[in-house]
Amino acid sequence: MLPPRLLWCDPRPIPKFNLQEPVTIVVRDPGFYEPTDEDNCTSFGFFCQSHDGPYRSAACQGGPSHRIALDCGEHGLESMWPDQLMVMLPAGFTPALSDEQVDWLRSEDDVP
Repeated sequence: MLPPRLLWCDPRPIPKFNLQEPVTIVVRDPGFYEPTDEDNCTSFGFFCQSHDGPYRSAACQGGPSHRIALDCGEHGLESMWPDQLMVMLPAGFTPALSDEQVDWLRSEDDVP
């Protein structure tokens, strides 16, 4: 139901005095591992594709404009299910999701 490549960036304006750099989250990508219900993975982190390194504590060693992906200790880069904030702010998805796709996500996750 979701496109094979899906990105999300918080569409809300960054507050004036917030030094947070823009972060785009790779939700799905055709080259990523697609998790299943049988997976028992326990070690996860985030990887910054823009700067080719781990993304820890809301930062990495690179400059601005981070593009991060879920990094599984067992499978490597992995597609993820959109979290509640993403579903509540669907304007942040690229490509844009249809109303039907957003309704489907909300029904699957019980998000208003």
